[in-house]
Amino acid sequence: MPNRPCWVEISTRSLEENFRLLGGLTGQDADLLAIVKADAYGHSVALCAPAAVRAGAKWLGVTSVEEGIAARALCPDVHILVIAGVFPGQGAALVAGRLTAVVWEPWQLDEIERAAIESAARSAAAGAGSVPVHLEIDTGMSRQGAGPNGLEELLGRFGAGSTLRLEGVMTHLYAADESDGVLNREQLERLNVALEKVHAAGLRPEILNVGNSAAVLSGLAQAIGKIANEHSMRALMRPGLALYGLAPQFEPEEPAGVAKARAQLKPVLVWKSRVVSVREVQAGTTVGYNGTFVATEPMQLALVAAGYGDGLDRRLGNRFSLLVRGERAPLVGRISMDQSVLDVTEIPGVEVGDEVVIIGAQGGESITAFDHAEAAGTIPWEIFTRIAPRVEREAVE
Repeated sequence: MPNRPCWVEISTRSLEENFRLLGGLTGQDADLLAIVKADAYGHSVALCAPAAVRAGAKWLGVTSVEEGIAARALCPDVHILVIAGVFPGQGAALVAGRLTAVVWEPWQLDEIERAAIESAARSAAAGAGSVPVHLEIDTGMSRQGAGPNGLEELLGRFGAGSTLRLEGVMTHLYAADESDGVLNREQLERLNVALEKVHAAGLRPEILNVGNSAAVLSGLAQAIGKIANEHSMRALMRPGLALYGLAPQFEPEEPAGVAKARAQLKPVLVWKSRVVSVREVQAGTTVGYNGTFVATEPMQLALVAAGYGDGLDRRLGNRFSLLVRGERAPLVGRISMDQSVLDVTEIPGVEVGDEVVIIGAQGGESITAFDHAEAAGTIPWEIFTRIAPRVEREAVE
């Protein structure tokens, strides 16, 4: 049975090309971890995780143990980093799934260590230092990560005989899209101080895990790679949005080279629906809930099978357009849960079954997640992740 006509097309080839492009930007200075959390930013982890691996990704990044288990089923041989850490009772699943957790609280180490000991008791192959973790350092974001006062206690947990191994150290750069780089430099200086404490404790982590899409595009790989080399580590950067074909916006201006990379990135997602009904209305006709739109002249309206239940932001009613027959058709009236209405008065020949583009290109026009975000007062990350699970994702080439 055919599905309701509201769907997303995913170009896995574009994702693979984006990954290789980003890898070329970091060059020899860093490796890449492909962020596939939140169902690959709404793009479908089932389609995107294997594509990233085909492109050469050795690491995938997820939010939770649950997401990690799903990614492991798709990609049995890669490293999977659980960026938001474990929660109570998840240690056994983490260890069984061969997942690598980010840690910054003693209780997280307790949870993983208990699971590691129990696993070791069942397997002669498991033992000291068998479960890798990445220690997050809070360098200024004040969200997750160990501060300077708690670092010594955490480092003491990786002594001889521990079932845990400090494989990596990481931090979040919270202003990598600010092109003056002042906050980036301050954070990296704090990170360097923390790494000196790590080495003073006799620990030798292999991976320095720092940097998002903005950091990759702005050329921070060289600075991060230099710090990693000084501590005999290998830099690992974590692109997300750019992997899916959009470059973050920089303030106050773009660093050199970003415009070129922006032009080379290929959108991975196209969101479509269809016209399901067309009607003529007269002047004075109200459209949608609460009559927020009233026709001032005879109009032709097209009903579209997409609403806020699919992820189309309700705030876009009366202030945004979608694409029909290669032209922009204004959304009129409030967006309903399952439907929306377009003014197609000035677009000749619109009929039932016509394709409607919500995100993507049609004819010479295009609509991006940035366009949606600007109209809705949010960010493109939210636009992508808000697309509902009921909207079918299908792979296209």
